[in-house]
Amino acid sequence: MEKYVLYFAEIDKSHLPNVGGKGANLGEMTQAGFPVPPGFCVTTWAYRTFTQTSQEMAELLDLLDALPPNQLDAISTLGKRIRDHLQSLVIPETVKAAILDAWRKSGADQEYAVRSSATAEDLPTASFAGQQETYLNVQGSEQLLQAVRNCWASLFTDRSIVYRVQNGFDHRSVFLSVVVQRMVFPQVAGIMFTADPVTGNRKIVSIDASFGLGEALVSGIVSADLYQVRSDRLIKKQIARKALAIYAKAEGGTAQEEIREEMQTTPALTEEQALELARMGRRIEEHFGSPQDIEWCLADNEIFILQSRPITTLYPVPPVSDDKLHLFLSFGHPQMMTEAIKPLGISVLRTLAPVGKDSPQAESRFLLEAGGRLYFDITQLLEYPQVRQRLPEIARNVDELLGKAVQTFSESAEFQAERHIDKKLKFAQVKKVIPKVLAILRNILYRNNDKAIDEMNRFITNQIQENRQRLQEVSGPARMTQIQNTLSTLMPTVFLKIIQYLGSAIVTYKLIESLSQKWLGDTTELGSISKSPPGNVTTEMGLALGDLADAVREHPAVSEYLAQAADATFWDGLRAVPGGEKVTPLFQKFMERYGMRGTGEIDVTRPRWREALTQWLPIIVSHIKNTPPGQHRLAFLAGKEEAERAAIRLFERLRQTPWGFFKARLMQRLIKVHRSLIGLRESPKYLIVQHLDLIKQALLQEAALLVKAAILDHPEDIYWLSLTEIKALIETQRLDRSVITSRREKFQHDELLTPPRAFTSEGEIISAKPRVHVPPGALAGSPVSAGTVEGRARVILKLEDARMDKGDILVAPYTDPAWTPLFPLAAGLVTEVGGLMTHGSVVAREYGIPAVVGVEHATLTIKDGQKIRVDGTQGIVTLLEAGELGL
Repeated sequence: MEKYVLYFAEIDKSHLPNVGGKGANLGEMTQAGFPVPPGFCVTTWAYRTFTQTSQEMAELLDLLDALPPNQLDAISTLGKRIRDHLQSLVIPETVKAAILDAWRKSGADQEYAVRSSATAEDLPTASFAGQQETYLNVQGSEQLLQAVRNCWASLFTDRSIVYRVQNGFDHRSVFLSVVVQRMVFPQVAGIMFTADPVTGNRKIVSIDASFGLGEALVSGIVSADLYQVRSDRLIKKQIARKALAIYAKAEGGTAQEEIREEMQTTPALTEEQALELARMGRRIEEHFGSPQDIEWCLADNEIFILQSRPITTLYPVPPVSDDKLHLFLSFGHPQMMTEAIKPLGISVLRTLAPVGKDSPQAESRFLLEAGGRLYFDITQLLEYPQVRQRLPEIARNVDELLGKAVQTFSESAEFQAERHIDKKLKFAQVKKVIPKVLAILRNILYRNNDKAIDEMNRFITNQIQENRQRLQEVSGPARMTQIQNTLSTLMPTVFLKIIQYLGSAIVTYKLIESLSQKWLGDTTELGSISKSPPGNVTTEMGLALGDLADAVREHPAVSEYLAQAADATFWDGLRAVPGGEKVTPLFQKFMERYGMRGTGEIDVTRPRWREALTQWLPIIVSHIKNTPPGQHRLAFLAGKEEAERAAIRLFERLRQTPWGFFKARLMQRLIKVHRSLIGLRESPKYLIVQHLDLIKQALLQEAALLVKAAILDHPEDIYWLSLTEIKALIETQRLDRSVITSRREKFQHDELLTPPRAFTSEGEIISAKPRVHVPPGALAGSPVSAGTVEGRARVILKLEDARMDKGDILVAPYTDPAWTPLFPLAAGLVTEVGGLMTHGSVVAREYGIPAVVGVEHATLTIKDGQKIRVDGTQGIVTLLEAGELGL
């Protein structure tokens, strides 16, 4: 039989559906022996019994379900209606009797704190902190029953309703328990985090403390003293002026009081009290197995724990096998893909990584998953002083903030304290690199590089043909082994082929930059040198899409169809409209060459263009609407001519300097090598993405057989398994479906996380400040394409939602090759991630548009339609006016 009341001493985590997260945690701590004031929980069964007396509740919840979270006025109105309705209901006698009986047994002459405890509250993935109500110093039966009723009604406050919708909780599936806890009247109270809530450091306990009841802190009416403890040592003490406190009133309830002047700057805690609190916090964290947010109080020098909940805002830390301090760098930021990746995508990329593996089929131990993203563990690299010195600058070319984070970590006292003996590069390691260094020098000094692009294209074609054949010659476990072997050998094969070309292109760019600065005192022409180089497969894709748009614009019915086409019926619908039969072969040709591309294409589980054509159709529609026929080809040609003119200007200026003839000849050679080879920078990813497409097709073929055998429900179910698990599944024909369910739930949680660029194995996020002074109303980032432009911001979060007009400034989380067709429309570029040599930066320079990348929270701060100024020379984005949504 369901109980209306449960005492703390009989509650553990298994009672969460009965007493909610807060109640379950209090029961757990009581049973574990922590100093929790005694009390009981009015169970969710009591709440359900109470609400079942209503004839209107089902209808009110139906109305609530129909409201989206952005209709705040409607939510407020309906929420108040539900709360008023619940307040009007009579508590059933059986429920009332159970509550009052527990109250008498706990002490009818005592004061109580009455708090809500929802079944979706204080959970590992959603804290719901502060979403419902708390009532302090409750005295007598009438105050108690009214406080319980108020808590029940607080399930439908505006903030609670919105929070449930945003976190995916059904209003009907969340129930409310009420915690009734013996009141403690403390001299000092506060909040303790067993991980630093600002930096994420799991080694630091952070304690806020103030006089009186903790409600003053929770409600934000008073500043708190801050105490930070690490390894049982107080490392920080910051004393605030505490002007107010909240104390209990004799007749019940609470009141604010002013603190005497001489007491306002008195420390709330002694050092020993802070250390003892930290020790207790660590024991509570150990009990629950995760960092905790703990409410505590101190009465007559005795510590009491009032509640504890998981800290849900911390980013998870990759597991490590030792006690050393590790540094993790984001894999997704340099790849322009910071969204969560499903387990199969994680497994493929970890198998693709060529280092940190004991066998070709293994996954790299240096590329680790955390929060659905991948992170490089570069700790061992930093043990080499040569790498430690060069790596920050190399990383800045990929993402400036990433490079700064590496430097900050390398110079930190924590890392320096752990670093014992610097490792030296062995000659055998250096010897492997020497042939490639010599090849780069030959390319720069005298080799004819005109055929490098054709050679690379033949290499890509041959690799694809050979590996496609290998994957189709086998099936079952043998095919899975072949997939793992193909992935393991792909990166070394690509690296050995491309490094001599791409290395030469990058070195010559750096030499052009440094010699221009040395000989001329500026790098004025540098921004134009890289425009419209030959052989860039991503640029060629953009041009091909422009050609397709020009063909479509001749058939207005096709243009109209593309604006409302659906993936499932695309081809049949296209052929059915006037002009459709004529352009269908052009679409098919484009798909044959570029259909394996897509947004976030490094994740094998993400849809390719051929699987979701509507991803890129808006780009064609925008081209037709905003650019004249042939404009994309003319713009590319103009870029090439501008690069040639910039080179001539540079040569002429150099000839005016001492030894100018020789300087100009050297610069001419450097520019020729650079332009001959820089177009190949996209070729490695082009080759890898084609292989990922081949592997995805092979995996889905195996998945189809598992569906046919009734092992899987859908082919896409394999996205929730690793390569090794899929291989075992094929061999055993057995699947634990709960694994897929739990991983789906984890992925949904991970999608909501914001991944850091860099953080340590202690959980501390390494942040870096911008180099330049940032004026008010401006954002700072990395300047990657010179020039200044003002215009309307078009904030685009997903490529399939892209709607741009010619002259808009593209503001996006990132851009990868799939975004390239938008660049001819853009007057400027702002992204949240990126560096000098990442995709958007290179393409922006090719098109000659100002660009600033690595602008943190750009898509949140800049509003769609807002007028902004992009200074790609200084790395500053200035907000000029308010946004006008929907422009």
